Amino acid sequence: MSIVVTGASGQLGRLVIEDLLERGVEAGDVAAVVRDRGKAADLAAKGVQVRVADYDEPATLKEAFKAGDRVLFVSGSEVGRRLPQHTAVVDAAREAGVGLLAYTGILGGPAADFALAEEHKLTEQLILDSGLPHTFLRNGWYTEVYTQNLGTVLEHGAVVASAGEGRVASAARADYAAAAAVVLTGEGHENKVYELSGDTAWSFAEYAAAVSAATGREIAYQNVSSEQYLDVLVGAGLPAAFAEVLVDVDRAIGRGLLAGTSGELSRLIGRPTTPMPQSVAAALKG
Repeated sequence: MSIVVTGASGQLGRLVIEDLLERGVEAGDVAAVVRDRGKAADLAAKGVQVRVADYDEPATLKEAFKAGDRVLFVSGSEVGRRLPQHTAVVDAAREAGVGLLAYTGILGGPAADFALAEEHKLTEQLILDSGLPHTFLRNGWYTEVYTQNLGTVLEHGAVVASAGEGRVASAARADYAAAAAVVLTGEGHENKVYELSGDTAWSFAEYAAAVSAATGREIAYQNVSSEQYLDVLVGAGLPAAFAEVLVDVDRAIGRGLLAGTSGELSRLIGRPTTPMPQSVAAALKG
């Protein structure tokens, strides 16, 4: 039996593996599922098993999982293509007889009525229909979704969004990774649903203020209409279809759908979640 992490060369997957090893899990008991073996060379050097598989190639997934494995199923990143990809993963996990399938979904589950949530909701139903022991890790927003764009914020002197006064209960990616590691190494998580989010919900005005405080510059929050924000994103080079998804997320934020502070994330990891200003300061330090 291994603890298996899919998408292991991605940002979340790597953090989960690091956390597992820090918790004392033997490297040989951890399996990293990646599309490119070369991108996992550092993990292999630590003794982590490397299993090569691709969500787009169902045949490759047959060797990704073994009977009894505890699997972290990190959702695919290609919006619009995830349902067939996720179907292949769930089918392979069922055929292998994995012991636990933990899936990284989205905060709110069935109550999340925005476009980005749709494939997550369908995937959760696939897992329920499979009959596999499972855990739904419904992750809220990663603060890094915003801090990775700080260069643009500083260039224009403004945080631009179309979320009005909506609030975001984000947490650091490492917080969510720690929660996944707890579930993968602990007991009593089978068939549980966790609504995971940061301890504090912040507004975009507060985010702009945090950037101002960290840089000593005056950074404003510029709230624009959905149509204007779509133009901004497309003008920045994003494909129109994906830009519309992001605009739709801002509408959801404006409706309060990403502001929930259940406390489940901090309870799982046994510490407070990382405050947004701390993530801002860390990102600026590089």
